[in-house]
Amino acid sequence: MGAARRVLNTLLAAFLWVNAQHAFVSGALTSELQSKIAKANQKGPYLGLVIPNSFELDPLLQNPSYTPSDTIIDFAGRRFRFGAIGDKRVVLVMTAQSMINAAITTQLLLSFFSVEGVVHYGIAGNANPSLHIGDVAIPHYWAHLALWTWQRYGQGPNDSLPLDNGGLTRKVEYLKFADFTSNASADSTFDNLLNNIWYQPEEILPIDGIPEERQHAFWVPVDSKYYHIARKLEGLKLDACVNSTTCLSTTPKVVLVDRGTSASIYLDNAAYRAFIYNKFHVSPVDMESASVALICLQQRVPFIAIRALSDLAGGGSAESNEVDTFLSLAATNSVKVVIEFVKLLSLHSKRWSM
Repeated sequence: MGAARRVLNTLLAAFLWVNAQHAFVSGALTSELQSKIAKANQKGPYLGLVIPNSFELDPLLQNPSYTPSDTIIDFAGRRFRFGAIGDKRVVLVMTAQSMINAAITTQLLLSFFSVEGVVHYGIAGNANPSLHIGDVAIPHYWAHLALWTWQRYGQGPNDSLPLDNGGLTRKVEYLKFADFTSNASADSTFDNLLNNIWYQPEEILPIDGIPEERQHAFWVPVDSKYYHIARKLEGLKLDACVNSTTCLSTTPKVVLVDRGTSASIYLDNAAYRAFIYNKFHVSPVDMESASVALICLQQRVPFIAIRALSDLAGGGSAESNEVDTFLSLAATNSVKVVIEFVKLLSLHSKRWSM
């Protein structure tokens, strides 16, 4: 494994040198930046921590378990911070919200730096009525729920989709907008010009596949070893209070769940929340995790996502959308779980190498 990593680093250095000759002209990758990247990689490999926003990043930077190094590399609008959690070397990068930002940032991380695995964390909305604000959910699978085929009015579930033989499918699930028509009596028939949307799997081009030969992925599993380690986090004590006067009515817990979903949509609608829970049995819903999962799948890099629940998406009788109140609590709990996960991963890595 060590020899393979050294070969990979050599190839990466050569790749950077060749591309730097062109990029230097446009200022995208100067010789100074190229040198800093190569120097940082000599101390790798690192565990990559991919973080959506500053309110999720800052609690980690301030945590005493995180030790920053002097190495900070700014590139393509991103800041790559190097340091350690315990004795595990890490590189931190903030993505900004949305699927496309998270995907671009993750690809930059894996393309330019020596990374052995990726941990993605942050806050999320909750679609699972059995979970509560403050809980930290760790899904086994992730899917992108905003890649759709929107069916024309008048067609239904038995009609073929356009490009039915070119990658589009009716095998996943669909949403019929008319099912959510307001003020319609139960015994009446009604319709909606928006008709149906069909959920589609992503097309991926794995690095170990044939170039331009598309594969498809809908539910992307996290790394099996990482998920096994995460089971040991159940029972970890989490914060329940924002301050002395604002506390949750339940005790937060770490929960391993089956599925999470992402889309570049802030979900604050109870009807859609209930629909995706009933159709897909999902728990956390966010705007980034599935894109990180898909990039890691294509690059064959181990991955896991850890999401603290900040609100019940769309609100409810007991827990309305209280993200503004409990955002900091959820972010802190997500960092607590990430810190412990990295420490456990470090212990297991030592055992695996023995």
